[in-house]
Amino acid sequence: MTGNRRGVRSTYRHGDLRRALLDAGIALARDGGPDAVVLREATRRAGVVPNAAYRHFASRDELLQAVRSEALAALAAAMVSELRRLPDTGDPAAFARANLRAIGAAYIAFAQREPGLFRTAFAGSAAAAAKPGEARPVNAAPGPFELLGAALDLNVRAGTLRPERRPGAEFLAWSGVHGLSMLVIDGPLRRLTRSDRAAVTAALLDMVEKGL
Repeated sequence: MTGNRRGVRSTYRHGDLRRALLDAGIALARDGGPDAVVLREATRRAGVVPNAAYRHFASRDELLQAVRSEALAALAAAMVSELRRLPDTGDPAAFARANLRAIGAAYIAFAQREPGLFRTAFAGSAAAAAKPGEARPVNAAPGPFELLGAALDLNVRAGTLRPERRPGAEFLAWSGVHGLSMLVIDGPLRRLTRSDRAAVTAALLDMVEKGL
């Protein structure tokens, strides 16, 4: 192979090309957000010619949707990890409140730690896939919205959230934590010090808990 095609394969012989392209897309999103997810660049990073990608991703949008799903899964995993660190003190009410706070804190922390993936997870029309009531594959891991709903349901069972206030509560809680996340990574709060961000996060979670 000669010229600028040297070292670029037309076939992928070592492993899973779809996974390689997806990993390249995730790396692009991590570095530059959803606008950086470009199929041609993903194929270049995977070491194949662009045409080789089309059997796996017919368009840039298909790759972006796959990367978005991975970003949402990473956010959900961060939330689950935070929940697993919670000690069970034997107080159902305290544990339920701690679950809700952990969900919110993990969400905001992920946005700050992985701003490119966070922006990609909710990029454009792709964010509609996170809406409640959407059919999910059998045995699929719960997404961020489902984890929030489970935390709210736990508070209802523990008596810390009145049943009549449960319907729609996830929209209010989600709006609060998502709004703060965006203000911190893309808005006027991005210049806050680490301690100030922690204080604002704690105050927001207090407001969400008391407001519900």
